[in-house]
Amino acid sequence: MQRHIVKAHREADRLAKQNQLAWKIAVLAADRSPIDEAAAGMVVNRIIDNASVAIAAINRSPVATARAQALAHPRPGGATVFGMPEEARFSAEWAAWANGTAVRELDYHDTFLAADYSHPGDNIPPIIAAAQQTGRGGADILRGILTAYEVHVALVKAICLHEHKIDHIAHLGPAAAAGIGALLDLPADVIYQAVQQALHCTVTTRQSRKGEISSWKAFAPAYAGKVAIEAVDRAMRGEGAPSPIYEGEDGVIAWILNGRSARDQGRSPFDESYVIGLPEPGEPKRAILDTYTKAHSAEYQSQALIDLAFKLRERVIDKTGGDWDRIASVQIKTSHHTHHVIGTGANDPQKRDPKASRETLDHSILYIVAVALQDGRWHHVDSYRPERASRPDTVRLWHKIKTIEDAGWTARYHAIDPGEKAFGGEIVITLDNDEVISGELAVADAHSLGARPFDRDDYIAKFRTLTSDIVDAAEADRFLDTAQRLSGLAAKETGGLNVTVPAGRLEAALRDEKGIF
Repeated sequence: MQRHIVKAHREADRLAKQNQLAWKIAVLAADRSPIDEAAAGMVVNRIIDNASVAIAAINRSPVATARAQALAHPRPGGATVFGMPEEARFSAEWAAWANGTAVRELDYHDTFLAADYSHPGDNIPPIIAAAQQTGRGGADILRGILTAYEVHVALVKAICLHEHKIDHIAHLGPAAAAGIGALLDLPADVIYQAVQQALHCTVTTRQSRKGEISSWKAFAPAYAGKVAIEAVDRAMRGEGAPSPIYEGEDGVIAWILNGRSARDQGRSPFDESYVIGLPEPGEPKRAILDTYTKAHSAEYQSQALIDLAFKLRERVIDKTGGDWDRIASVQIKTSHHTHHVIGTGANDPQKRDPKASRETLDHSILYIVAVALQDGRWHHVDSYRPERASRPDTVRLWHKIKTIEDAGWTARYHAIDPGEKAFGGEIVITLDNDEVISGELAVADAHSLGARPFDRDDYIAKFRTLTSDIVDAAEADRFLDTAQRLSGLAAKETGGLNVTVPAGRLEAALRDEKGIF
């Protein structure tokens, strides 16, 4: 692993291209390093995982809207759109838009948390779409996805975006562009320009995840994937991009990230630096193995706490006889990130509002723990129904729950040692007689270090569970067979990475007359 120091530079001290982060990312993407077998297997798992959650969300409004927009851009020899027949093809950037929205809608696919947040599986839709349109095979898709994950994880480990109120798709855009560049076996010079354009166009604010969270939360990564395809296309035509995008005097570090903070504090923006770790030339790309998927449809930092609530539930019922009003208070001791993003530290009144959007509720650990305690299950639809959120005893319990930041959990959140790193917390339940019921859990049961780590069978079971009422059994079998043969797929077979929904079960299956398109 190479360590690269990245910081802003004055234009007068023009930074050589070979010393720029975008160039180093491009060189990594152009490096045809050996494929690690375990990493390749995880790519298959995540393709299955993405399809699971995309099909489960296929008729939800944001997904139907994104699909309708894609249907307005048909293209012979283009890319497939989840739900549509394999022979129906659309422009790759719009297919990526539709599929990316479907994958993200339920907040139910993979995650990587470090200095910042990410869902690296968001790289997969634009890479597959670009592959289908350009006639690339499964081995190319595999290389592209591994590259995108490598870049994405490296950026998330090193550069915190949220402290500057920048949305995390600013790491997704460059990663997806690098992955598409690797897919197409492009020269580093072309990938370099695409990475820079993708970053330049995906710097957006975190208001998309603050307060009343809207459907844009699902569209945001789809936007980044669409931008990445467009950036690569433009770079392939010989066009350049703002440069150096990270280190420039008016670039991202100097004016948006730590350089801006230094300037605000009266210090030089050119003294702030980041350290980025990237593989050596020829080193296999294995970062996907550091990422983790979800067993529950909610923000990742809630996963361990949901499992913990399940574990505490029987003890609470035993002491209260199932009378939830006997709970006087619930305190969740957790990390800074969890407290400030999905807890009371966010200071978002919407996180306690029974009428809040589904997008808001899946980012409210206060609501999530209340329902997990009462129900002993978590369902991607039922747990968010308006009637479930407004149940009186749930609202009363929900409003007794608060989070506090705990230094120990914050330290574990940022730990370098995978065995020490944790995303959970401690739940302390105090009853009306002052009796205390408590427990703690460091990682979710489905985590690689958890009680029941997800393996291939679990990914397949998740797919079958989420799609059984929507997809015919024969189509499910066909897709799973195709996905598990990824590395050997010929170009003509990559359309099989789509999942077709029978016409009578798919809404927004025809081009409409709404909007501009």
